[in-house]
Amino acid sequence: MKNNNMMCDLETGVCGEVEGDEMQFIDFNQPKKTVELYYVTDPICSHCWALEPVLRRFIEQYGDYFHFHTVMGGLLEKWGDGPVDPANGISGPGDVAGHWREVGESSRMPIDGSLMVTNPVQSSYPPSRVFKVIQQQHDDGKAFEYLRRARETLFAFNQNIAKKSVMIEIVNKLGLNGEAIVTEAEGPNGQQLLNEDFALTRDLGARGFPTIIMVNEENKGIKIVGGRSFESYVEGLKQVLKKDELQPKPLPSLSSLLEKERLLFSKEIEVMYGVEKSEMKSFIEKELSANCYQVKEILGEFYYTTTK
Repeated sequence: MKNNNMMCDLETGVCGEVEGDEMQFIDFNQPKKTVELYYVTDPICSHCWALEPVLRRFIEQYGDYFHFHTVMGGLLEKWGDGPVDPANGISGPGDVAGHWREVGESSRMPIDGSLMVTNPVQSSYPPSRVFKVIQQQHDDGKAFEYLRRARETLFAFNQNIAKKSVMIEIVNKLGLNGEAIVTEAEGPNGQQLLNEDFALTRDLGARGFPTIIMVNEENKGIKIVGGRSFESYVEGLKQVLKKDELQPKPLPSLSSLLEKERLLFSKEIEVMYGVEKSEMKSFIEKELSANCYQVKEILGEFYYTTTK
């Protein structure tokens, strides 16, 4: 008897036999977002860059439980005569390069850092102001995308994201008017928006980056300082919600994630899908069509870009 249990896959376009159970129970009820999550960060924060793989998975799987707010904390107004970050031995931009390289090597989120010797970022305020203007004129999602592109540009591709021309190029690639947005960010409105974030940072009691603060409906919460494991953030969310178990969303397919993000480093894919570094090549070949991505290497790490 001919098997009629066939389907065409929406993502791959391939038609074939259905795998799995004949009938599946599904629940369309979404968790009520009762938690406010504040991510206090800065465009030039190396430990925030290192956190990106974990943070992406946490938002992807548990974002239905919270409203996500990105807050600019103001890491570097300008270089002065005294130490900026005594704990890490940083007094001037030349001290940053070595520290950044260590963070990049330990996290496997690539950081070049040599521009801090040859063409240093003098302040993190300009790219922070651009973030705020995009957030005001568009939405949180587009602003968060800008923050990601700025960090790629700075850490992996070694460009000065406080330079006007570089900021304009990043914003233009988002499909926005880079000249208009960067010019607006340079004016009083840009600094006013940034000052509001600085005030919120103080109110939240955040003194370092990254800091994640989760607050529930009773106005009680938890503060997690520094880059932590995926499990740490899930446990923190459980505590704030006073629940023993949470229901994570299924992981997106790698093809849809890459199409959305445009560029992913190997470490980000490994963390998202629980894949060992040694298994990455076979995982990529299984999950992605050969003509839909490119693989490149930078600073000893592979990264993948979409060709769509």
